[in-house]
Amino acid sequence: MFRQAFYFSTIRKYVTLFGTLFDDIVITRTNSTGTILKFIKVPITYSPKEKMLARVVMDPDQTRLSSVLPLPVMAFETTNFTYDGNRKLNTIRRAAASDTDPNKLKYQYNPVAYNIGFRLYVYVKNAEDGTKIIEQILPYFTPDWTTTIHLIPEMDITLDIPVILNSIYQEDSYSGGFNERQAIIWTLDFTMKGYFYGPVRKAAIIKFANTVLYAPNPEDSIQNSIGNTDAVAYTTTQPGLTANGQPTSTIQNSINPNLITATSDFGYIQYTTEPLTGNTA
Repeated sequence: MFRQAFYFSTIRKYVTLFGTLFDDIVITRTNSTGTILKFIKVPITYSPKEKMLARVVMDPDQTRLSSVLPLPVMAFETTNFTYDGNRKLNTIRRAAASDTDPNKLKYQYNPVAYNIGFRLYVYVKNAEDGTKIIEQILPYFTPDWTTTIHLIPEMDITLDIPVILNSIYQEDSYSGGFNERQAIIWTLDFTMKGYFYGPVRKAAIIKFANTVLYAPNPEDSIQNSIGNTDAVAYTTTQPGLTANGQPTSTIQNSINPNLITATSDFGYIQYTTEPLTGNTA
């Protein structure tokens, strides 16, 4: 079943996509008159809450200037992957793309829909810094924000991926002595509507489609006619392309079908042959 190794860095791309949504948040410092003194770009990193909290407030040598991270800071992590049956696609349908071999096509079956949970943490030292950051996030999620990602470059597949804000809550980590560092933590839960693709395969291009037509005896039933009826016509469909590169539906004007590639702007030629006489209708 799993005989073909493949890897598209899909999870990595989803993680990167989520992080880039919040990598340009800036807050300001002002004086009593409202004059802006400086701009502070809020950094963001991928890190679990416990690890990040330890770096922010639980360093044993916190009196050392460089022992803890400066606040404000943001961190995020993935929380779960859940199959989404409501977005299930037809599993036998597939997308195709041209290959370096003109006589072959690359193809890939429809993806599987999964909901990916993300959790964003906002660590601030004072309440106003937290509200400045949160107010730059909430207006864009109603409750979803859709962004575009080039997911499978090999197949030139680009998808619109919704990111949904599910919930938001705040907590204060300050519970110790006066020498312990305070950190107010905002937690935002998101769901990303992602897809995962199977391997890319290759197949020869079908240039001829043959159809056999049967006309059973009206006096016989369909069951008795199956396998006992002679063919009355053969219909063939093939690509048509003129020497000047123009699509055509006339076989006399077309070049050899074996010279037509999948990326050519070809037309369709259809002709019917009677088995007994060999005449073309």
